[in-house]
Amino acid sequence: MKRAKYILSIVFPCVAMLMLILDSKTALLGAQIGLDLCIHTVIPSLFPFFVISILLTGVLSGSTVTILKPLLRFCKMPEGTESLLMVGLLGGYPVGAKCVHDAWNNGYISKKEAQHCLGFCNNAGPAFIFGICSVLFQDVSAAWVIWGIHILSALAVGNILPAAEQRSANIMSTQRISLAKSMTKATTAILGVCGWIILFRVVIAFAQRWFLWYLPTNLQVIMEGILELTNGCTSLLAVESEGIRFIICAGFLGLGGLCVGLQTISVVGELGTGMYFPGKIIQCAISCCMATAYAAVKYHICSLTIPLLAMLITGLLLILKKTVDFPQKGVYNVCKD
Repeated sequence: MKRAKYILSIVFPCVAMLMLILDSKTALLGAQIGLDLCIHTVIPSLFPFFVISILLTGVLSGSTVTILKPLLRFCKMPEGTESLLMVGLLGGYPVGAKCVHDAWNNGYISKKEAQHCLGFCNNAGPAFIFGICSVLFQDVSAAWVIWGIHILSALAVGNILPAAEQRSANIMSTQRISLAKSMTKATTAILGVCGWIILFRVVIAFAQRWFLWYLPTNLQVIMEGILELTNGCTSLLAVESEGIRFIICAGFLGLGGLCVGLQTISVVGELGTGMYFPGKIIQCAISCCMATAYAAVKYHICSLTIPLLAMLITGLLLILKKTVDFPQKGVYNVCKD
């Protein structure tokens, strides 16, 4: 097994290099499109949000918020991890995963608890949703609805995924981040995001040249979103139906895409991905179901409503069953030494 991985680690870069040499025009075109996307869309839309988000998460990190305790119990998180939940919902990919890793690495939560949190404490932040996704819809409230769906689906995943017995965690307060530090962190973050976008734009360019052009437009967009979130969302304007666009966008945000998955792997280190990939698949399904229910009313999308609503009702019944069982288990608010 190790030998096969070693051989693949050599063969894959060699094949990629050969592709770049033999079809350099496609690679160059993909990189140019990715760079143009970063300069004209991603940086203007996300960078100011990144600065403010980092300032906000710095204030929230380590804070105890009493009003969030019911959500911690619902998501099966240890007491005292309010900051992980808040940063996971507000920080954006992959900030939440990095915070979970740091909490585990510092001994504040166990490995099993951290792997559970990875399934839902790593989400698209408001910076991305309002900076990139809001322009996809004529109704400005659509971005707010998508953000609400994204948060609710993440919380549902936290309840659905299996977790360790609840206990109290010791999350220490961190030093507040100054504007200068938030600027530095935001610059580093935006450069990383742009690097991944350009790389995956090259991959998408090769895919479009070889086989994607055979597929219908909507399926092409879905494939792009599965590969890389930003490229997929910016390509959604090619989808004519605004209702279908809404559903696909909600699914993209819940799934995160391969690129975000690789970014998550790069920040979790020895912790491993835990429940991240199962959690993202479940969140994508729940998001699509909720978005379909909304689109059926708002955009009169009825063809997909019945089967997806059946999935939504099934999921809600499962969540309801778990919620009702909570008081009977008697495992919450248990503090272990």
